[in-house]
Amino acid sequence: MDKILIFGHKNPDTDTICSSVVYAMYQRMLGNDVEAIKLGELNNETRFVFDYLNLEPPRTVTSIQDEQKVILIDHNEFNQSIDNIENAQICEIIDHHRIDGLSTKTPILINIQPVGCSATIIFELLKRDGIEITKEMAILLLSAIISDSLLFKSPTFIDRDLEVANQLGVISGIDINEYGMNMLKAGTNLSEYSAKELIEIDSKNFDTSLGMVSIGQINTVDTSDVLKNYDKLKMAMLDKKEKQNLNMIILMITDIMNSDSLCIVIGKENEFEKIFNVTLENNQAILRGVLSRKKQIIPYL
Repeated sequence: MDKILIFGHKNPDTDTICSSVVYAMYQRMLGNDVEAIKLGELNNETRFVFDYLNLEPPRTVTSIQDEQKVILIDHNEFNQSIDNIENAQICEIIDHHRIDGLSTKTPILINIQPVGCSATIIFELLKRDGIEITKEMAILLLSAIISDSLLFKSPTFIDRDLEVANQLGVISGIDINEYGMNMLKAGTNLSEYSAKELIEIDSKNFDTSLGMVSIGQINTVDTSDVLKNYDKLKMAMLDKKEKQNLNMIILMITDIMNSDSLCIVIGKENEFEKIFNVTLENNQAILRGVLSRKKQIIPYL
């Protein structure tokens, strides 16, 4: 029970996994007994990173015992975290998202900054403490930044992230653009996923003014390739909405080449149309220039 578990959010993405792994490396260097875990299986993008490094990913854990010591990475909302998180002993939080409903039993270390990626914060902590960043650590952190910024296209991406990415590129010795495009393209291979799995690949629940809303995001180079399964996607979304008692589900199908997102919306469709000034046709609408759920969707809900 004394071991501290380090993990990101459910339906893990590249930042949540890679940042957790590097932060666990850092904590072990400081002499702390920690383990990085994950709350779900790797998506194809993150699997590309671990295959590239020939690195074993963290084990999957779905629930914890009361009073388990934990460090939260890349999230702070309990509905996105591990089961029984409300009874855990939270030791620290490192995140770059909004704060919502956060409650802890004791004072803790909190490092939440308005940057594009949790990996940016972790890199700066390593540099602050004089920790030598290995090539492996550099590639993990760089992969996280590439993922969260969609290779530096996302509006959440800021100059600090770019400065860190460039430093990591030097340490890793890789071509950032070539590696990044290969990584992102690996993430767009969706052939092995069922409709139910597709809507959960990168899905988070948010408590909003419209009630509880689930927003998922799929990155692709061909929107039509995803929409060929539209009927199955819609049925999976309807089923999820009913089972989780959600007010709305949004699935963002993001074209990483054209920087647009086609949204499928189930529930409170009229409100969505008013908020984003679009007309839904068959529950679908394109949001031009929208890449970021965090910055371009959630704040308006």
